[in-house]
Amino acid sequence: MRSASNLVVAFIVLLVCLWPPGNDRSLALRLVNWAVDPRNELPVLPPPFALGAGDDPDAVAEHDAQVLAYDARYAQGGWTRRRLQLKVARDPFDAAAERQALLALGIVAAFLLWRTTRERRN
Repeated sequence: MRSASNLVVAFIVLLVCLWPPGNDRSLALRLVNWAVDPRNELPVLPPPFALGAGDDPDAVAEHDAQVLAYDARYAQGGWTRRRLQLKVARDPFDAAAERQALLALGIVAAFLLWRTTRERRN
């Protein structure tokens, strides 16, 4: 019975970590984002210019410098490329769909755990 309760606690912690908030990343994905770049050294690809923002030469030069820094690191390939991708990774599904899938997984796991512990008691 003790191992079953430990399994339940571990599973609940996993569900909490995977549960996505309203419109942001889950706790597990935030941990991955931080783990690949804990000192915030990797560049991030800047968003495209907004309309009219390309008229400022200083803004264009800064944007180009950010893109060049990102492209130089991306061209290194291998683990560096994977780190650049994981730094800005988002949850793979829509938050509502992900919550429904996690809830279904939790219900199935709870049912299976209940069935196995009930059979052991009998």
